Amino acid sequence: MKISVQKLTVMAMFVAIGTLASHVFWIPAGVAKAFPVQHAINVIAGVTLGPIPAVIVAFAIGLLRNLIGVGSLLAFPGGMIGALLAGYFYKKAKTYGAAAAGEWIGTGVIGAVIAVPVAALFLGSKTGAFFFILPFLTSSVAGGIIGWVILRLIGKSSFVNLKTEPSEKSI
Repeated sequence: MKISVQKLTVMAMFVAIGTLASHVFWIPAGVAKAFPVQHAINVIAGVTLGPIPAVIVAFAIGLLRNLIGVGSLLAFPGGMIGALLAGYFYKKAKTYGAAAAGEWIGTGVIGAVIAVPVAALFLGSKTGAFFFILPFLTSSVAGGIIGWVILRLIGKSSFVNLKTEPSEKSI
């Protein structure tokens, strides 16, 4: 996989925004912390960069948040799966709504279920199988909508060369 300097620069910018935004806006969710900005970045990165670079961005944000003490290990399964599905769904359907739906399913459902054993093993949490679904889904839906709105606004701009939706389909 060859990544251009331009793509690496955009990835670094997304990582910086996601890391800095974690100091400002997060929602407590038991042993987890929910970051809607992360989910917005997952959607935007999935559309603009593709699935694999979006996963790399999500991993880097999660790693940096953990290193500076504002994240938890649950950032990895939620963020990375959401980013992967956001990019994959966009690649298949070519709509921003599909990317947002991929984020919701990837983070809000699959990532939340995978977070249960991660929380039990590494954080000593004894939560039920569906404990993280509501907070993860709430955060990913909010972030997915934010990402969708930003993509729509950027797509209408003449200053940015962004692949725009082929139709006016909404979520």
